[in-house]
Amino acid sequence: MSAIRDVVIVGGGHNALVAAAYLARAGRTVTVLERRAQVGGAAVSERPWPGVDARLSRYSYLVSLLPRTVIDDLGLRIRLERRRYSSYTPLPDAPDRGILIDNADAAATAASFARATGDDREAARFAEFYERLAPLGATLFPTVTAPLRREAEVRSATGDDALWDAVTRQPLGSLMRDSFDTDVARGIAFTDGLIGTFARSDETSLRQNRCFLYHVIGGGTGDWDVPVGGMGAVSGELERAARAAGAEIRTDAEVVAMTPDGEVEIAGGERLGARVVMSGVGAAVLNRLLRAGGVVGADVPQPEGAQIKINMLLSRLPRLRDTAVDPRAAFAGTFHINETLSQLDAAYDRAAGGAIPDPLPAEIYCHSLTDPSILGPELRDSGAHTLTLFGLHVPHRLVANGTADRAALWDAAERSVNSVLAEPIADVVLRAPDGSPCIEARTTGDLERDLGMVGGDIFHGDLSWPWATNDEPLETPAERWGVSSGVEGVLLCGSSARRGGAVSGIGGHNAAMAALEILSA
Repeated sequence: MSAIRDVVIVGGGHNALVAAAYLARAGRTVTVLERRAQVGGAAVSERPWPGVDARLSRYSYLVSLLPRTVIDDLGLRIRLERRRYSSYTPLPDAPDRGILIDNADAAATAASFARATGDDREAARFAEFYERLAPLGATLFPTVTAPLRREAEVRSATGDDALWDAVTRQPLGSLMRDSFDTDVARGIAFTDGLIGTFARSDETSLRQNRCFLYHVIGGGTGDWDVPVGGMGAVSGELERAARAAGAEIRTDAEVVAMTPDGEVEIAGGERLGARVVMSGVGAAVLNRLLRAGGVVGADVPQPEGAQIKINMLLSRLPRLRDTAVDPRAAFAGTFHINETLSQLDAAYDRAAGGAIPDPLPAEIYCHSLTDPSILGPELRDSGAHTLTLFGLHVPHRLVANGTADRAALWDAAERSVNSVLAEPIADVVLRAPDGSPCIEARTTGDLERDLGMVGGDIFHGDLSWPWATNDEPLETPAERWGVSSGVEGVLLCGSSARRGGAVSGIGGHNAAMAALEILSA
């Protein structure tokens, strides 16, 4: 075994890089081990089509939960651009009308709601809903980079017991129906509870509520921003910060076994020793590695992702059936397709029954409208644009059993998109030099194979509430910081950590803080 390090981190995702940077800046010796040829995990940018100068955020694509304190502490040169338009949602049964939510023009937003729904009050209800949610973000987000607070303390600080119960005690569907009068407004709000999460609006597990909460507290405001240069610019800055601080980062180094007493084995037989081991991989993968090291960890539920991500390059933005809305406005925010609340629940029921939803609920994003730098000069000058489609309610079980293969999912997505366009999406898809269309679909199976995310679950399992219960133990550094793996000597630093999930760096920050306490004891 080589010399003992202070910390060895298994997995080289963005959280691992955050932890490594903090630890190295504190003077600790740290080694990151990544099985792939590049670090960054899901927060990477790549050129999917040979000969095409378009650099896409291939997996994750927006940033909200990355705390300013992490950016400032690590000196990250990251630029995030706020989107003027929050969303555009054409009516499924009348796609020549839609709701455009303009963050810079409340009057235009109100007129859009009224035109689409015939309800002069729905825009006001929508604004009041998010105003009511604002204290959750203002109260909760500053706590995510601190030791866990108790639920009673956080609840008291939010100052709205009825809202607290509606978000954390009752299925989210009730809050949607109580807050809005139209199916479409309910759906626009509810989709924040479904990113990577397979649930009905009235699901009693409340997994949709936890997903929703993280989406509306990010940055203290709930805004989701575009990283300039793509997601690879974020992980690239984190790698730079970690290396500059003195962290060792090794790629093509697959960990095959680990023990809580600090021994980590790499494929080929090399063994490293550490005073603290951190896991940046999902709990299911961690259990496998511990068992390979002779340790029986706690059983964890099999994670299951529930999404399809399709990246496209277009020759131009497609025309809408709704001629009253400029496509540059409609595509600049989140473009909701077939995502009314009733459609979302019906899609869940169909998928739970073993079939691909029809219509497939989807939301699309055109990042090149906000960040043209991801396209080469010739593509920019030609009017080309990227388009990312995120399809909901595609549970991994459909991919695993062959029901939802790549071709079938593209067919479902294409039908859904075409239902709101004035021309087929295929007519504006660019072709690569070899003649193939610039389309790539990333299924949960691809995430499992390429990134080691079991079940294609982007959160490594169900999200947790970002606080401690009123009676759970908070005696050890791992417990206080929400990074306990259940195995002494191993800390969680990825999405499996409490307050983990999305591109946030929170798990990495908190694991580093816990490790520094342990190493200083």
